[in-house]
Amino acid sequence: MTDRLTNKVAVVTGAARGIGREIALTLAEEGAKTVLLDLSDQVFRAENELLNKGFHVSAFRADVSNFKEVFSIAKHVIRKFRKIDILVNNAGIVLPFSLEKFSEEDLEKVMAVNLEGVFNCCMAFVPFMIKHRYGRIVNISSIAGILVGTRSIYYSASKAAIIGLTRSLALWVADYGITVNAVCPGVVETELTKTSLGEDRLRELATKVPLKRLASPKDIANLVLFLVSDEASYITGQYIIIDGGLTITSPIW
Repeated sequence: MTDRLTNKVAVVTGAARGIGREIALTLAEEGAKTVLLDLSDQVFRAENELLNKGFHVSAFRADVSNFKEVFSIAKHVIRKFRKIDILVNNAGIVLPFSLEKFSEEDLEKVMAVNLEGVFNCCMAFVPFMIKHRYGRIVNISSIAGILVGTRSIYYSASKAAIIGLTRSLALWVADYGITVNAVCPGVVETELTKTSLGEDRLRELATKVPLKRLASPKDIANLVLFLVSDEASYITGQYIIIDGGLTITSPIW
């Protein structure tokens, strides 16, 4: 701990478990007053765990795809803390895709959370950042949104769109001292990936990574911490790959 974020107020979406929970923990460890948002009631369990560690956290059950709901929470956060310094848009879902059984409903679900959720949170919190002429926004995308394809076209399309949103928003808010960047993880070892892919598949994937291991949620959280710190004040509109070198490998060799 270095207390890099003392007196900062941070909001993290999808904070009930996995990458989001680790990001929330890391920011709180560095002194930020951290607000946890998630659609799952598990967010309150995460809140209690962090409160028991002595951190300053608050949790809200929220559907990021619902702008009115997000805006209501934003107003509550501002009433309580008087400002918002950091926004980490991590909430996301993935649904299977099939050419034979294409589902417009599934496409809308994924886009609503993964893309509209990011947009909603930015539009709800950015005006308060503009007022104070300071802000750090980090959107969690994926290597599936910029460098590789996946079997879930819904997911890849949504993650690619996040990068476009990130770069465009960065232009709009640069005059106000606000930076906007995207983090693009490779395969991250979480309870969700263990359940959906299986531990044998994860071990196989790890052998394909040049660093010979999968990312941990802490790896992602550490990068987010850097991007929201003063050390990254001259970085904006960028997407940063964090995949252990997976996407520099070539099937030819």
